[in-house]
Amino acid sequence: MEFEPVIGLEIHAQLKTKSKIFCSCSTEFGAPPNTHVCPVCLGMPGVLPVLNKKVVDFALRIAVAIGCRIAETSRFARKNYFYPDLPKGYQISQYELPIAEFGQIEIDVEGTRKKIGITRIHMEEDAGKLNHDPNRPLSHVDLNRTGVPLIEIVSEPDLRSPEEAGAYLRKLRSILRYLEICDGNMEEGSFRCDANISLRPKGREELGTRAELKNLNSFKHVEKAIQYEIRRQQAVLEEGGEVIQETRLWSPDSGKTNSMRGKEEAHDYRYFPDPDLLPLVIDDEWIQKVKEELPELPDDKTERFVEQYKLPVSDAERLTSARELAEYFEECLKTFPEPRPVCNWITGTLLGLLNAQGKTIEDSPVSAENLGGLLKLVQEDVISGKIAKTVFDEMAVSGKPAKQIVEEKGLIQVTDVSAIEEVVLKVLESSPKEVEAFKNGKKKLMGFFVGQIMKETRGKANPKIVNELLRKKLEG
Repeated sequence: MEFEPVIGLEIHAQLKTKSKIFCSCSTEFGAPPNTHVCPVCLGMPGVLPVLNKKVVDFALRIAVAIGCRIAETSRFARKNYFYPDLPKGYQISQYELPIAEFGQIEIDVEGTRKKIGITRIHMEEDAGKLNHDPNRPLSHVDLNRTGVPLIEIVSEPDLRSPEEAGAYLRKLRSILRYLEICDGNMEEGSFRCDANISLRPKGREELGTRAELKNLNSFKHVEKAIQYEIRRQQAVLEEGGEVIQETRLWSPDSGKTNSMRGKEEAHDYRYFPDPDLLPLVIDDEWIQKVKEELPELPDDKTERFVEQYKLPVSDAERLTSARELAEYFEECLKTFPEPRPVCNWITGTLLGLLNAQGKTIEDSPVSAENLGGLLKLVQEDVISGKIAKTVFDEMAVSGKPAKQIVEEKGLIQVTDVSAIEEVVLKVLESSPKEVEAFKNGKKKLMGFFVGQIMKETRGKANPKIVNELLRKKLEG
């Protein structure tokens, strides 16, 4: 029997507010344990939560951006469970009346466009963190993260492959970063993913029994974990067994998922409306204000890059995958207004350097203005394309502009025809066998002659002039 995977993702995105959702404690990452805490986020008796308006603003941004229906009235609820990192014994979240529902995100996988439905978006507070002692059977509780604002974005079970799940995750992360409401750092836990996977016979509408996967802290791990879980469930079903509804942990070391516990249902948490927080009312004026302040989003920017700069869709999508990368591209065009070469240098040479160094575009050692200045020197025939690569490498190390490096190292391109002609004659005279072979039809030797001339001039001879003189001497 052929089975079809059915996948839904639950994303927790930490919002980039300066203070927590219900108190004024800092949300800064990396502080000493239990220093960003107060009686409110520690759940001391008699304290009352006060909602941070910026959290609602940020939740509205993503809701509007992906076309959700925003609730006029939403409510906070208490999600009751016991765990050492949850000081109140419950988590303030939203349940029956979330802030937004029924949006969608478009993804592109292998050239096929697909819409993924969004079930709901709700706001909640984060729990603390347990740090396990590697040497003793002890765990230390750090409550700095307690009360940090989150939004949970729950997809419809519309995904059908690990690749679609990865594309959805990347697209959602890109939108959140464009909106500047979440930094999307999976390693620090500010962008977390749980995956629900089930299998059903192909063609059947009824969903199979699902397993929830946790501990997915990178795009690569999400795709690998889903792929493994699909294979595991398929093996169970083919052997006549039944898939158990449970929560499973992904182990990157073993490349497997392992059973953690039985899957909880909503009733297990005994949700009820939080009596300390009033219903949240959002009027049309607030929504309209959010709409007016939205930035240009990835899909719109991609469309504009194709239309305005005449770029291929694939290049436009790559440049707009991150807001900072798109801004770098357009900043570079202010110095050198030629979209195609700028795109080629950014997506090739620059991103290659950044990937090798483990850096992002924000940390680029070559500024957009300096890259534009380098390409301007190539266009004006001050340096050759080959020398430009050498200059770029020096720019990446020193941070100096291209013009200064070219002057300091004497790399200005030789365009004097008579000077280049002397070198051409010298190379041809020293290579009589190659000249004879070329004249007998071995035209590929043109590359050999050009290489020798560039070697003699230390790469500074104008390639166009070199090729013209060679053809004249060899074919004239």
